[in-house]
Amino acid sequence: MAWADRLIGWASPKAALGQGVRLSEAGRPLAALKPLRRAAKAGLADAKYRIGLLYLQGAGVPRSRAEAARWLERAAAQDHTDAQAALAALYLHGYANGQGQDSGFDRLFATDKEGAPDFDTALHWGSLAAEAGSAKAQAILGYILTSGPGRMRDPEAAYKWYQRSAEQRCPEGCLGLALARAPLADSDEARSEIARLLREAAEGGLASAIYLLGVFSEQGIGLPRDMQIAAQLYCQAAERGQLCAQLRWGVMLIQGDAVLRDPVEGESWIRRAALAGYAEAAAVLGDIYVHSDTLPPNYGEAAAWYRRAAEAGHKAAARALGSLYLTGAGVAPDYQEAARWLRLSADGGDEGARVDFANLILSGTGHRDDAEKAFHWFENAATRGDPAALYNLGLCLAKGIGVVPDARLAAHCIREAGSEVPEAQYLYGRILTEGRGVPAQPTQARAWLARAAESGMADAQVALAEMMVNGKGGPRDCEGARMLFEKAAAKGHNGAMFALGALYSGGYQSPLDPLVAQYWFRAAAERGHGVAQMMLGRYLLAGAAGEQNPEEGRAWLERALSQGISEAEIDLASHVGPP
Repeated sequence: MAWADRLIGWASPKAALGQGVRLSEAGRPLAALKPLRRAAKAGLADAKYRIGLLYLQGAGVPRSRAEAARWLERAAAQDHTDAQAALAALYLHGYANGQGQDSGFDRLFATDKEGAPDFDTALHWGSLAAEAGSAKAQAILGYILTSGPGRMRDPEAAYKWYQRSAEQRCPEGCLGLALARAPLADSDEARSEIARLLREAAEGGLASAIYLLGVFSEQGIGLPRDMQIAAQLYCQAAERGQLCAQLRWGVMLIQGDAVLRDPVEGESWIRRAALAGYAEAAAVLGDIYVHSDTLPPNYGEAAAWYRRAAEAGHKAAARALGSLYLTGAGVAPDYQEAARWLRLSADGGDEGARVDFANLILSGTGHRDDAEKAFHWFENAATRGDPAALYNLGLCLAKGIGVVPDARLAAHCIREAGSEVPEAQYLYGRILTEGRGVPAQPTQARAWLARAAESGMADAQVALAEMMVNGKGGPRDCEGARMLFEKAAAKGHNGAMFALGALYSGGYQSPLDPLVAQYWFRAAAERGHGVAQMMLGRYLLAGAAGEQNPEEGRAWLERALSQGISEAEIDLASHVGPP
C-alpha cells in the first residue's frame, strides 16, 4: 500500500532506497526522487548513484551533466563501482563539465563525440571500477590505454582489459577486442572471430558495432558477402545516429545498391551526417551537387558543403573548394581564396592539391613561402621520376620561383621532361629558338616544336608554322604552315586566326583572298587579338573585301588602340569622317 511504502521509507534509509528503485523502474522518476534523496542524505552510495543517473537522463529533474557528475562522484568516493564506471565515461567524453552532447557507454568508440576529454580523471575512476570487476569500466580502461594521450598508451594492457570485459559479454568490451585484434587478423579463422565479436557487440545495441558488422558483410570479411544484410545493418546503425552508417546508407540509397533507389532519401541521410559534423559526409554532398547524374550541377550548394568539410580539415574538400574559386563556379572567382584552400589541402599532403597549388603559384599567385614550398614539392616529385614535376621544376628555375633563377639548369630540366611532356617539348623549342640558357639552335628548335605540334598542342603548332613561313631552322613551307595554323585556329587559338588572315592578305607566297583574310581577322578580333582588330578596322574602312563599313571599322580601330596598338591611331586620324 502507498501509505505503508511512505512510512517504511521514512523509517529506514534502505527501505527508502528500495522505494526509490521501485518507483524508478515503474517509470515514475519524479516520485522516486524524494525517497532517493532521503536515502542519499543517510549516506547510501547507491542512492547517490541513482540520483546521478536521473540527472544524466533528465528523468524527473532537469537534465544536468554537471549535477549528475556531482552525485556520481559522491557515490564513487564510497567505492560504488557502477558510479565509478559511469563517472569515467563522463570524463572520457567531456560530459562531466557539460561539454558533450549525449551520454552513455554506447558512445565509447564513437567517432563523432564532442567535448574535451579528461583522460587523467577518467583513468582514475575507470581503473578503480575495472579492478573491482566492472566490465563497462574494463572496456573504458582498454579504450584509454589504446586511444588516450601517448604517455598513457599501453596496447598490451589495453588488450587484456578488453579481453576481460569481453569475457563478461560486455558489448563495449567485445567491440574493443574486435578492434584490437583487427590489425593482426591474417587468417579466415581470425577474421571470423572478429566478426563474431562484432555481432555480439551489435546485439548489445552498439551503433558502431552494427556499422562495422555492415562493413564486414559488404566486403565479405569473416562472413559471407551479403549486400542486403549490409544495407540492413547500415540502416539500423544510421537510425541510431552512427554518422559513418548514415553516409554509407545514404550513398546506397542514391546508387540503388541492394536497396530500392531513392536519391532524395539518400541525400537527406548524408545531409544529416554532414550537419552533425561529419566532414566526409559534407565532402560527399559537395561531390553529389557537382557530379549529380539526375540533376544539373549546383555549384553554389557544392561550395557550401565543401567549405563545411574543408573547415573541418578535409583535404580533398579543400582542394575542390579551391578549384571552384579558380573557375568561379558557384562562387566569385578569387585566386587568393583559391590559393588559401589549395594551400590548406597541399599542406595536409594531398598530392593533387600540391600540383594545383604549385601551378597557381607559377601563375604569380601566392606568397614567397608558397613559392619555396612549390619548388621543393616539384623537386621531390622530380626526384621520384615524375616528368611533369621535372617540367614545373624547370619553370621555377627559369622564372626564379622559390629559387635563384638558373637558365642553364632550367633548360636541362625542361629538355629531360620533354621525353614525355608536350608542354616541355614546346618550351624547349622556344628556349632553343631564343637561346636562353643554351646556344640558339633553330634547326633543333624546329624539331622540338614539331614533336609538341604532333601531340596537338596549339601553341606549338603556331610556333612551328611561324618558323616554316619564315624559313627559320629549315626550308620555307607556307602550305604546311597554313595547315598548322588551321589546326590551331580550330582549337580557338586567336594568334593562328590572325596568322591565317595575314597569309590570305598576300605575301608569304600565299594566294591573295581578301574575303577569307577578313573572315580570319574578324575571328581573331572577336577573341581579343589587338592587331587583328586593327586589320579588321582597316579592311572595313577601305572595303577591301567588298564590304565597306566606316562606322564599324572605326569601332574596331578604337578597340585596337585601347589595347595599345598605336598604329590604329594613325588610321583613325586619317578617317575622321565618312569617306
